[in-house]
Amino acid sequence: MSDDEEDEVTDLKLQIFHNTVREHIIFLLLLIVLYIASYVLISRFRRKDRDDVFSNDEDELLVYRISSWLCIFSMAIAVGAALLLPASIASNEVLLLYPSSYYVKWLNSSLIQGLWNHVFLFSNLSLFIFLPFAYLFTESTGFSGHKKGIIARAYETFTVFSLLATVVFGFTYVLSAVMDPEKIGFLSLLNLGSVHLPFLYSCVSFLGVLLLLVGQVLVKPHLLRDVNEEYIAFHLEEASVKRKLANLQLQTNTVNKCSNGSTVVLCYSDAQIYEAPQTSMNNNNFDARYEANGGHNFSNYYAHYSQRPSLVHLMQRKSRNGELIHEHQAKLNERLRELESERKELEKLRKSSAFQRNFVYPLAMLLLLLFTGITILLVVQNTLELLIGIKALPLSTRQFTLGITSLSKLGPLGAGLEVCLIFYLGATSAVGFYTMPFMSQVRPQRSKTSLSQLIVNSALLLILSSALPLLSRIIGITNFDLLGDFGAIEWLGNFQIVLLYNLVFGITTALVVANKFTATVRQELCARCYFYVIISEVSFVAVSKMSRIHGEEMYTDLHFAAQS
Repeated sequence: MSDDEEDEVTDLKLQIFHNTVREHIIFLLLLIVLYIASYVLISRFRRKDRDDVFSNDEDELLVYRISSWLCIFSMAIAVGAALLLPASIASNEVLLLYPSSYYVKWLNSSLIQGLWNHVFLFSNLSLFIFLPFAYLFTESTGFSGHKKGIIARAYETFTVFSLLATVVFGFTYVLSAVMDPEKIGFLSLLNLGSVHLPFLYSCVSFLGVLLLLVGQVLVKPHLLRDVNEEYIAFHLEEASVKRKLANLQLQTNTVNKCSNGSTVVLCYSDAQIYEAPQTSMNNNNFDARYEANGGHNFSNYYAHYSQRPSLVHLMQRKSRNGELIHEHQAKLNERLRELESERKELEKLRKSSAFQRNFVYPLAMLLLLLFTGITILLVVQNTLELLIGIKALPLSTRQFTLGITSLSKLGPLGAGLEVCLIFYLGATSAVGFYTMPFMSQVRPQRSKTSLSQLIVNSALLLILSSALPLLSRIIGITNFDLLGDFGAIEWLGNFQIVLLYNLVFGITTALVVANKFTATVRQELCARCYFYVIISEVSFVAVSKMSRIHGEEMYTDLHFAAQS
């Protein structure tokens, strides 16, 4: 080999080395930025009045810090997964607009490919290792009989985590063997890297895509809402709940009084309360009460009272149902707290400026309607192309090169619209998912969320954000190929699953929008129809009565004429 060839090989190796170093520096800078942003986000929701935050125990404080670091790191990966596809689309358009610019030389296909690979790797690590370990570490106390400390808690965490991992991988092996028995053998039982982890992440990604679909369907955009009417309705319901609580409290006090003493409470129409001994209920005692209470005669009431079931028996039955009363009170108190929080939110909306009410809110409503309509049209187009055979399935393992062609027919404008639609889908799906009834106990609250709840929310957001690129590619929002191991998920190559998902997504989203904008018209039509039906029935009854009365009068006249 000549000296020139050796110099070229050396220069090529140096270039590859410098490119690799540059890419890892960029990855590290991105991770630091995402970690800081995640730390700020979690600090807003983290509870600051707990003993584990300001604990004097060094072991407890160390456990809290380690779990917090793992939780923040997982949240950073979740944010990175959500930004993965939009950043890739924007990078492709930037390279098309400035192909020979010196300032974007660092932006290349190798960088984007490495970014997808790193996000996929750390998503698996966070979801299957870091977050379960952090949760078990915070809940651990150490094995009984051993010395308390950080080592004992670590031993317990590793033991429980190992047992949990064994159960999960065993279940994964059985499920994969049932679904595809030809590829799964006994030797693949110990092959974690190429069999179990990809299949497990495939199941988790499918679950995430389903959760995004459910969240998209359940999201309730407050379009065309009347804040004053809602405020009045919440105020009336709050007053009704308070009245029910007061009545239950009075009933509870009455039952306790009757069960502890020897009196029966008799309530009369004039709102006076009289007490009579249980042992003697005769006319003389009631007449005596009559003299002491201003001249009311109890004889008639006692005659009526003696024919009715015993009031003492009714009170005894109420005392036996005291637990039901307390349970009903707890439900009413919980509903009262919800109404108060919702009323406070409505008060904030009522106090908003005229600019927000007249410009910002209508503009947001129009944007939501526009994005929803465009999404439905894209889903319909993608479904038709899948049926005809024009468009391939989202499963892709080929190498993608940035800066060759634009992935949108509208160029940079279409790419920007795709990025907006991806963010719109992610935001609406997350909001709809957190509005589910079973999420009320997990939903984070500002400065009131415990570390365990933060870990659970980080895992949920990581599942949703990791499935967001799959969702965008399945329903045809973008034509950008899924890079790395994201494009190798097996169920993406199933035509029935992809087609069914497009159909369900398009139909349910269209029905939700139609139901939202036609609800007022449908309610008015139903009210009018009901009104006309009632008027018709009343008119028919009135005509029937008039005809019957007129017929009776004619019969009477004829009968009288016949007699005369």
